[in-house]
Amino acid sequence: MNKPKKINVLIERGVDGTYSAFISDNDCEFGCIGEGNYVEESKNDFLLAVDEMKEAYAENNDQFPEVEFEFSYDMASFLNYYAYAFSLAGLARITGVNQGQLSHYVTGHRKPSKATIEKIERSLHDFANEISEVKFA
Repeated sequence: MNKPKKINVLIERGVDGTYSAFISDNDCEFGCIGEGNYVEESKNDFLLAVDEMKEAYAENNDQFPEVEFEFSYDMASFLNYYAYAFSLAGLARITGVNQGQLSHYVTGHRKPSKATIEKIERSLHDFANEISEVKFA
């Protein structure tokens, strides 16, 4: 049996404050989009659109491709969405990325380099692992 193809679904925050989830993989043979006021709403709407696409394939006696979705954020959308949990000062301490630079990413005035994206992602994963090991007496 073939392994499902991994498809990247990008989550972006629009200028109106709503979120979209859409396939950013040019190599995908179908397209779907989900929208919502929150990230989870956009993901759920996206998955409903996929279900509708599966139904359309079945109606045409076509087999829907074996796929697995991986959700990712653009930097500005991530920083905006998690602003309730992380201040820019806190993120600067966690990631080692200057607070002013993070501010530019939030507003979309600048886009981080691939190396900076990887540094932020790695730092957040390390922080999450550290937090997951916290125990209280």
